[in-house]
Amino acid sequence: MHSIRPVPAPPRLPSPPSRSGLAPHWRLGLTGMAAIAVTFGFARYGYGLFLPEFREHFGLSVSLVGLVGSASYAGYLVALLLVGGLVARFGPRPLVVVGGMCATVGTALVALATGPGTLTAGLVLAGSSSGWAWAPYSDAVDRVVPPALRERVTGAIATGTAFGVAVAGPLALAARGTGWRFAWLVFAVLSLATTLANARVLPSGPHVPRPADAPYARNGTAPRGLRRFARRAAVPLFATALLYGLVGAVYWAFAVEAVTSAVGAHSPLSPLFWTVMGLAGTAGVLTGHAIVRHGLRRVQAGLFAGMSCAVALLGLAPGSLPAVLGSAVLYGPCFMAGSGLLAVWSHRVFPEQPSTGFSGTVFFLGLGTLVGPGAVGAVAGAYGLRAGLLLTAVLGALALAARPARRVSAARACSGA
Repeated sequence: MHSIRPVPAPPRLPSPPSRSGLAPHWRLGLTGMAAIAVTFGFARYGYGLFLPEFREHFGLSVSLVGLVGSASYAGYLVALLLVGGLVARFGPRPLVVVGGMCATVGTALVALATGPGTLTAGLVLAGSSSGWAWAPYSDAVDRVVPPALRERVTGAIATGTAFGVAVAGPLALAARGTGWRFAWLVFAVLSLATTLANARVLPSGPHVPRPADAPYARNGTAPRGLRRFARRAAVPLFATALLYGLVGAVYWAFAVEAVTSAVGAHSPLSPLFWTVMGLAGTAGVLTGHAIVRHGLRRVQAGLFAGMSCAVALLGLAPGSLPAVLGSAVLYGPCFMAGSGLLAVWSHRVFPEQPSTGFSGTVFFLGLGTLVGPGAVGAVAGAYGLRAGLLLTAVLGALALAARPARRVSAARACSGA
């Protein structure tokens, strides 16, 4: 008798176009970028852009500004703690929808705030939106996107923040002074529209890991609970995420304040700075391409060197036009690409449960965002904001010592290898 050879599974083909004319993975990429734009570019980082208006209208001190900034990240951390377990059970769609509604209601509360209490409540709710929305896209990409395109799509989604910032800057310029409420109402409307679009595109249901994607499994079973995060390759990833969150939170909270204090509240330099930063940050869509070509180690080193220099420029010369614009041009692409770097790096370390692993990564990022504004606000209250920014630049440079392992840098987990 002839033995019967098993028929190999056919290779995964690109998804067929939908009724809109776009393949599902491109629809996912575009709606994902839009969701990250509103949850990060508007709901989370809009606080720093409109900080001068908030301080004038609500009478906030510099130290209180730092505490409010840290409090706005508390909801973000709570969301991350819940997402890790929920996404594996329910899938990305319901969690991203929750994040979008938090952004919608939170930004609306800020627009209607009558005092510091309502303002803080709106900022905390809006700030939690990014915690709900970001990590589930790792799972969505793993389900929808062909292996050869995963790193590029992951990097592109993560840089949606740049497009949100690029829109928020001109809007802030047009709505200066008492018009800030109108800007936040626009944020709320755009957040709602983006949430409805993602509800139609994202997959739902439990994630089923592939056996080939579980290199850390023992006896065919992947580790559960906190043990799934206990991997040597995850240590530099978590350290980098912590410092990335700290530097980013400080910059978003205090950059405009530093420039405004140096040049005056009525100067157009602050909105111009924000807009240039967002436009420069759109280059972050090439993050996946850069990682494929140069590896995680080189990209990580370049991004954190650029971010540290950008923060230092504001600490040294916040009133200088070349320094301010130079900081924006450096920080925009480096920060936006940094989020894509963490997403791709996390997928390589936790391929069997992408969203759950990425939730752990973003949790450490959230710790940095929680500590950063409050700590630097305290330093700024005692020694000045410029000293706080220079300290932040030094802390950012420490990430250069937490580079990815060479085998992780050279891996192609996201591409299915």
